[in-house]
Amino acid sequence: MRLLLDTHVFLWWVEDAPALSRKARAVIADPENQCLLSLVSSWEMAIKLSLGKLKLPDAIERFIPEQLAANGFSQLQIDFRHVARVAALAFHHRDPFDRLLVAQALEEKLPVITSDPLFAKYGVKRIW
Repeated sequence: MRLLLDTHVFLWWVEDAPALSRKARAVIADPENQCLLSLVSSWEMAIKLSLGKLKLPDAIERFIPEQLAANGFSQLQIDFRHVARVAALAFHHRDPFDRLLVAQALEEKLPVITSDPLFAKYGVKRIW
């Protein structure tokens, strides 16, 4: 199954953080599943780094590609249809990064691994 990782889930997985739920951890670890990290998550991390709200153990241009490779994750590109889908979304969520993740999940028919309950309001299958 193809799965979309929310930004915090990617970071918690990489850090082996206890905040990651047991179910999320099991689904990510399952070799039958293909985990995807959206380019919007990389953008979100870059912005948070520049604002001093995030620290990474290495430069972002090395950290993300290395972690994708080390964990067998793939990158999900942002397509125009993902961006266009955002225009039709209700404002359950105000975060622009999460709104694009929702649009990608809907367009690609992907469940999202996230602790954020607002994703479910969009009809996205949420795994947590």
